[in-house]
Amino acid sequence: MSEQELRRRILEQVGDYYPQAFPEKPFVPGETPVPVSGRVFDQEELVTLVDAALDFWLTAGRYARRLERELAGRMGVRHALLCNSGSSANLLALSALTSPKLGRRRLQPGDEVITVAGGFPTTVNPIYQNHLLPVFVDLELGTYNVDPKDLERAVGPRTRAIVLAHTLGNPFDLDAVLEVAQRHGLWLIEDNCDALGSTYRGRLTGGWGDLSSLSFYPAHHITTGEGGCVLTDDRLLHQVARSFRDWGRDCWCEPGADNSCGRRFEWQLGELPYGYDHKYTYSHVGYNLKLTDLQAAIGVAQLAKLDRFVQARRRNWQRLWQGLQPLEDFFLLPRPTPHSEPSWFGFALTVRAEAPFSRDELVRHLEARRIATRLLFGGNLIRQPAYLSRPRRVVGTLEQTDVVMRQTFWVGVYPGLTAPMLDYVIAAIADFARQARKRGRSPKRITPPEGEN
Repeated sequence: MSEQELRRRILEQVGDYYPQAFPEKPFVPGETPVPVSGRVFDQEELVTLVDAALDFWLTAGRYARRLERELAGRMGVRHALLCNSGSSANLLALSALTSPKLGRRRLQPGDEVITVAGGFPTTVNPIYQNHLLPVFVDLELGTYNVDPKDLERAVGPRTRAIVLAHTLGNPFDLDAVLEVAQRHGLWLIEDNCDALGSTYRGRLTGGWGDLSSLSFYPAHHITTGEGGCVLTDDRLLHQVARSFRDWGRDCWCEPGADNSCGRRFEWQLGELPYGYDHKYTYSHVGYNLKLTDLQAAIGVAQLAKLDRFVQARRRNWQRLWQGLQPLEDFFLLPRPTPHSEPSWFGFALTVRAEAPFSRDELVRHLEARRIATRLLFGGNLIRQPAYLSRPRRVVGTLEQTDVVMRQTFWVGVYPGLTAPMLDYVIAAIADFARQARKRGRSPKRITPPEGEN
């Protein structure tokens, strides 16, 4: 039997293995977990994964090249650079802006980067990791994105960039953000990790800024296990980000390839002698943040399912919104940003101050019924232990961010959730809220420590 025939038979058997190994299970309210997120896959992912494994190409290869090409085409940008996580994608995107190759526009230590205080740490961490200064601004309740009116007053003499996430898949106000960025000559990085498939004015998010990031962690819209991507239209930014990803080297050869430039031994850079091997010439202090072909193979199969994943997320979010709308006396319901069509990552609820219960009481109620919940990431990051002593500049009081920290949580909308699961979530929240109203109890209030905003 030939190698090709053996491979074909192996992959056929892998396809047969899937329904046996991962059978559908009935939903039993109160017993079956209702997660906030999870991987959604079928035999196609297993087949491509095993196909890549049979190549035994252990770093980036044919599937990685295909996924980068298909992602760039799908997102409407010229360049897609795979890496090992969305967090690494944020690090690579911001690090790229510090490159000497950018000349006078490069970010220097001490330069300022505007971001929101209410978000995920790895949107902010690259600012500190590159010895820059974060300028924290407040967010809006309901959209949970940057409050546009804070942007203009956040700009100072040393402000050089804006880094913002599309929170829970809801695009931030790109009109307002781009207007400030362009008027002041600021770089814009979109953290698009939670928003793959979202659109603003009919155009996908992730292609508006100078650079953007994607995450392929299992919680996200498509998964490669661990994985991420940097997107850009700019050839130089792509080359620089790739250098930072690949140890900081100046060479751009693919793994296993030599002399792509045709000048491997004809370069003279830095104070190295003429002809020093370009594969061992380093123009940045970089990392090793590459993705493997095994992961990329899963991503290729996942990307083909993206449209239906996005449709399912929107459908699930709408079902929750309609079911919980009668409870607006208790909750501030989420709302999409004007001109946007989100590819939702989660459904956020903010417990109103006058509600007869607290967020924490409701969260404990849901978790006891096997309904998973999450807080809105780090709440107010400047109050987190890791950031208490870090230098920063804060614009305003961050009042809305503190509300999110104390009163907001979210539940899942990912495609693995079924209509009976979502109806169970709605009923659990509604029953708790109505019982609390009957009891007439006042919610437990948290007294801020002395000196807090």
